[in-house]
Amino acid sequence: MENWWLLLAGAAIAAPAGALAVAWATRRAWRDMRRLGARSRGQDHLVELGRLAGGLAHEIKNPLSTINLNLRLLSEDIARFGDEQHQRLLRRLQGVQEESRRLKTILDDFLRYAGKYELTPTSLDLRRIVGELCDFFTPQAQDAHVVLRSCLPDKPVICRIDENLFKQALLNLMINAVQAMTNGGELIISVSARHDGGVVEVIDTGPGIPADQLGRVFDVYYSTKKHGTGLGLPTTRRIVHEHGGTIRMDSEVGKGTRFVITMPLAGAVAG
Repeated sequence: MENWWLLLAGAAIAAPAGALAVAWATRRAWRDMRRLGARSRGQDHLVELGRLAGGLAHEIKNPLSTINLNLRLLSEDIARFGDEQHQRLLRRLQGVQEESRRLKTILDDFLRYAGKYELTPTSLDLRRIVGELCDFFTPQAQDAHVVLRSCLPDKPVICRIDENLFKQALLNLMINAVQAMTNGGELIISVSARHDGGVVEVIDTGPGIPADQLGRVFDVYYSTKKHGTGLGLPTTRRIVHEHGGTIRMDSEVGKGTRFVITMPLAGAVAG
């Protein structure tokens, strides 16, 4: 480094203007390198924090499973007694069980979001994926007084996807839609082929999302639901992006919400 600055000094004597320009550019490059180094160290720190958080979540899950098991057994023992005092204890215990189950849900969602995804993509017809998912989800939709409809094209729409992960991504959107339609409504899942890929749209007739919240729906831990974990939509987005696809959302208060997923067609190169 010392020799480098000596060369710059010699150049300054021979050609002051040119040397000053070189020195300024070199100083700026050196500053950028230090900034990049700091950023890299920051990223390494975030990676390490993520690894620690994942390990902590796993460590919490083990004793939590034991707690849930013992709570269930204790509830069964107390339920054998029919007097008011034991019934009051049972109600309190059931409240603890509910919170314990909610904690397990939070941990499961976190581990799904933070974990490393090992995709095993195969060439699959989006029509089949959506059709099977709609058949599976119809009873849950009916229980919520939601009419589930699918709109599928006549021709196959073949994409390279990991079936289980992609179904999870779509299921997150469908669950969110049904939960948003507290008074019932209609949920439409459509498949189409466009020049830029295979498209799946998830459309609901729910209350819609206010404009000031649209930019936050994919933020981790952001949720408008009372018991939401705020990880469903971020997980969906991550799965779509891992496949090289895109996801966007349109929503209007009083009319509903639409999510549009675009996946690369089989044989296409993801940009």
